[in-house]
Amino acid sequence: MRTEDIVIGCCGFPVGIEKYVGVLDAVEIQQTFYRLIPEKTAQNWWQKVTSIKPDFQFAVKAHQFITHRPGSTYAKAGIVIPEEKKGNYGDFKLTEEVLGAWNHTLKIARELHSNTILLQSPPSFNQSPENLANLRNFLAEIRAKDFLIFWEYRGKWSEETVKALCEEFEIYHCVDPTRKKPVSGKYYYFRLHGGERYRHTYTLDELENLASEIKSLDGEKAYVFFNNTSMFNDAQKLRALVK
Repeated sequence: MRTEDIVIGCCGFPVGIEKYVGVLDAVEIQQTFYRLIPEKTAQNWWQKVTSIKPDFQFAVKAHQFITHRPGSTYAKAGIVIPEEKKGNYGDFKLTEEVLGAWNHTLKIARELHSNTILLQSPPSFNQSPENLANLRNFLAEIRAKDFLIFWEYRGKWSEETVKALCEEFEIYHCVDPTRKKPVSGKYYYFRLHGGERYRHTYTLDELENLASEIKSLDGEKAYVFFNNTSMFNDAQKLRALVK
């Protein structure tokens, strides 16, 4: 893979925007998962960032209303769902709440001039007939040819099922490359979580191996986002090795 097609950044801004944009290529926006942020906020981000680096890239993490049932992540965002409506949220159900959150995610992505969206399902979303049906119906409903859709599953799913879904709906498998390999190709999305409690700082050997692995990929583009406590430093080190 060409080095210019390898995009490296962090999950969120771990330092000030000016400092971050000065040394990295992209960011995965986390706020879009927790809250339905105003479109004006996204416009301001894009204007500020591109005034520093015009070719800077955004990836957007889709809102939790789509993927997660009401629970701890909702509480973290200060969101309270009435008991009688909790069944309308999460698990990719085709409800007004889920589709509304998806449409808002698309609006924010467009304001950020981004075609890259991450769907992250929780550990509780395992492969079952109901969950598979929900996911297939959702992916059929949202088909958007102008977006790259990546799915990071944290529950138990067979690789055969994941590969089949990726091929049928033209989505791509997001993974932590230190733990497993993606079952889809062409476009890649790697999230490095830093092990338990996000505390691991990647060694030079680990980053050299990762750089070599990414450069050897046969595809059009690879996004690499660090999500550990030392993400800013680790991302810069990997960028230096790749570029």
